[in-house]
Amino acid sequence: MYCSLDGRDLLSIADLSVNDIDAILDLALAAKRGDDLGRPLAGRNLAMIFQRPSNRTRVSFEVAIQRLGGHPIPIFGMEIQIGEREAVHDVGRTLDRHVDGIVARLLSHRDLVGLAQAAVHPVVSAMTDREHPCQLLADLLTVRETLGGLRGVPVTYVGDGNNVCTSWLYGAAICGIDLRVLCPPGYEPAVDVVERAASLRRDGATLLLTNDADQGLRGAEIIYTDVWTSMGQETEQVRRREDFAHLQVNAALVAKAMPSARIMHCLPAHRGEEITDEVLDSSRAIVFDQAENRMWAQQALLALIYTPDMRAIDGGAG
Repeated sequence: MYCSLDGRDLLSIADLSVNDIDAILDLALAAKRGDDLGRPLAGRNLAMIFQRPSNRTRVSFEVAIQRLGGHPIPIFGMEIQIGEREAVHDVGRTLDRHVDGIVARLLSHRDLVGLAQAAVHPVVSAMTDREHPCQLLADLLTVRETLGGLRGVPVTYVGDGNNVCTSWLYGAAICGIDLRVLCPPGYEPAVDVVERAASLRRDGATLLLTNDADQGLRGAEIIYTDVWTSMGQETEQVRRREDFAHLQVNAALVAKAMPSARIMHCLPAHRGEEITDEVLDSSRAIVFDQAENRMWAQQALLALIYTPDMRAIDGGAG
C-alpha cells in the first residue's frame, strides 16, 4: 500500500484519509514484527520542540527517528520561547534553514499552524491544546492489534472532551468506528469538532454523545479514559474532581461494558482519580501496549513522510 503523505503538514487526524491511516498502521505492524524500514532519515536532522513536559512523546519520537537513521534535536520551551523571545514564523523559518523537519509539542494549535506555514520541510504535530494525532495513531494501532480490526468496533471514551477526545472523534469517523463519548454535562467536545467529525464519517462510523454511563458503555469492547485535569487547567482541579467522580473507571463502571472489554489510557494516569489501580493493573488493561505503540506508529509515519513510495507489507485487516 502506498501512502500519499508527501507535501502535507500533518496537523490533524482529520487531514488523513482512511487509506493514509491504513498505510501507517500496516507499516507500523510490519516494523513491530521485525521488518526493516531502512534508513529514510539517514543524514537528516529533525528538530523536536517541547513546550509541554514529555515522557512518552519525547522518548518514542527520539527512538523512532534514530531507528530510521536520523538525528533528533530536542528544543525545550525556555530555550526557544515561541511567541515571546521570537515570533512563531521567525522560529519556523530559522529552523527550516537548519533541519529537515519539525516535530512540535506546543501549547497552542495556532502556533503549530504558524510553524507549518513558515516551514518548507514537514511539520508533525506531537500534541497541541486542540489535538493529539500521534497518540491517536498509536491508539488505533493498539485496537487493531487487540481486536483484529477497526471498523464497527464499539469504543467508549470516558472523560473530558479534550484534545485526545477530538482526535478520537476524527479518527473514529474516518475509520468507521462506533464511538461513544461519555462525559459529565458541560464537558462535551466543542460543537465545531463534532460537526467536523460528522462530515468525515464513512460507512459504519457512528457517534454518540452521552452523559449516561449505562448508555455509553453498553456493548463497549474498548473503554478509553484520560486525565480529568489537563495541563493548564490546574485551577479547575477541585471542581473537575467533583464533576467527574461518578465516571471514574473502576470495577463497577467497567462492569457496564462487555465482559471482555479492554481498558486504554493515553497516560500519564492519575491513579485513584480517573482510574483505579485495580483496573489499570488488571489483565484487561492494554495501556502499556499503547505506550509502546507510540514509537511504532511514529516510526511508520516518519518513514512514509520521508519515503512516500514505501510499500508496507500487509499488516492485517483495517
